[in-house]
Formats: sequence, C-alpha cells, structure tokens
Amino acid sequence: MTEFKQIVGRGTRVHEDTKKYYFTLVDFRRATNHFADPDFDGEPVQIYEPGEDDPVIPPEGLVPGEEGYLPPEPGPDEVIVDNPNPPDVFLPPRIAEGPGKYYIKGRPVTVLTERVEYLDENGKLITESLRDYSRKAILAHYASMEKFLARWKAAERKEAVIEELTEEGLLLEPLMEEIGKDLDPFDLICHIAFDQPPLTRRERANNVNKRDIFTKYGPQARAVLEALLAKYQDEGVVTGLDNVHILEIPPFNEMGTPLQLIKQFGSKASFENAVHELQAALYQEVA
Repeated sequence: MTEFKQIVGRGTRVHEDTKKYYFTLVDFRRATNHFADPDFDGEPVQIYEPGEDDPVIPPEGLVPGEEGYLPPEPGPDEVIVDNPNPPDVFLPPRIAEGPGKYYIKGRPVTVLTERVEYLDENGKLITESLRDYSRKAILAHYASMEKFLARWKAAERKEAVIEELTEEGLLLEPLMEEIGKDLDPFDLICHIAFDQPPLTRRERANNVNKRDIFTKYGPQARAVLEALLAKYQDEGVVTGLDNVHILEIPPFNEMGTPLQLIKQFGSKASFENAVHELQAALYQEVA
C-alpha cells in the first residue's frame, strides 16, 4: 500500500510550468480495489471501468448516478485551472515476445531510458543511495544486531518484523533488486544494516537438508515440508508458510487436498508447529 500511495502521490503533485494540473490512473491490475482508503485519499471523483470493446476515455452523456458519471461543472469548492481533457496517448498492453509499443497522437515513440525515484514515509524524495537510506531505516528501529536477532527469533510470524521495518521506511523490494534477489530478507537486513556476510536462500536450504530434520515425519508429511523448503529456496517465500491455504497451490494441490495433507501431521496445530520448526532450522546458525 505504501508504494501504491507513493505512485499516486507523484501524480497529484501540481507542476504549473508544464500545466500539469491533473493525472489519470490506469489500473490494469485492480490495485485500487485492494488499496482503497477513503480516510487518506478521499472519495474518487470518477470511476470508469471500460469493457473489452469500450473506449479507454469515459464516454460523454452519462447521467448522474450512472457509473463513470463526472459532473460537467465544478463543485462549490472546486476550480477548473486548465483544460481537463486528457492527452491523446494510447498505451497498448505489453506482449510476451518483447517490449510494448507506445503511441502519442498516433505517432510511435520509443522509451530510451527510465528513471525510478523513491519517496520516504513523509513523501520526500530520497536523494541518498538506497543502501544508505535503508541502513538508517533499519537502525532507527533496531539499534543493534542483538536487538534485531532477539526480535526475529521471538517472532513466529517473520512478516511482522518486516512489516515493522516497512513502517519505518524500509523499501525491501527495490533493495532486493539492487543487492540480490536470491537473498533472504533476514540476510538482506543483516548485510545492509550490520555488515554481516549474507547467505543465499539456496545455502540456507542446503544447510537444513544436511541436518535432515524431517526424518521423524511420515513420507507424505516429509514431502510437504521438503516442498515448502524448495518454495523458500526458489521463490523466496519466508512468510506465510504455516498458512494452510498454501496447500491449495502447486505443487501441494498435486499431493492431495489440504485436509488430506494436514492429516499427515495429525492436526492443523501440528502442521503449524512443523513449519515453525522448519523456519527455526533455516536460521539455526544465527548467533
């Protein structure tokens, strides 16, 4: 939600030199449905959801109360500062075979370069390096590695620790893009803030396999835990592993129904305990 609000926040900034008084949010993934926050954003002036063959621009002639209707005149607390008609820009969806093509006023254009800027929790542009900014954000919450380790070990939900740092201003996703996508969030945090040499997820998973901690479980329960470990290694999943809904997706749904798989552990609580044991094993070598 923070990143989404930052994106919208960039659009709402007025730039009088270029007569930028409005912006259009094109929502291909229905993100606005997930991040709707009237207390923060207010109510939308207009919502238009075109069908497959409908025009991108809302059609004129809609009546009050009809979805997509936009009043023709400003309200008592609104002022038209410039021509509100959107620019003639057509952005076709990208295709798998290569980058998408862009057209402005019917003429093809090419994206020569892109620049990404990050805003802190107060909406101010981050001008220092992302690594330095992230280090400060982590240390603002955990002054020492000992305090961070104590919190990490005590938290059954590791995502709670990550959420705390996100609220502090840590930009985890872009940091992973810059430092390395094969690192566990734990290793990324320790490496950035406390100068610790990181382990890759593959190295952590291999350490667990070497200790062979799954031998006390039956064949199918062991297969589930091994698949969870593989998902962690390949996809970086470290949070939500104990959520039974994970058993509804591949490869688990190919092993049996969630109920059948949980029965192999005895109960839902036993399944959750087994996953917590797996998570503890991933960080067993942590001092």
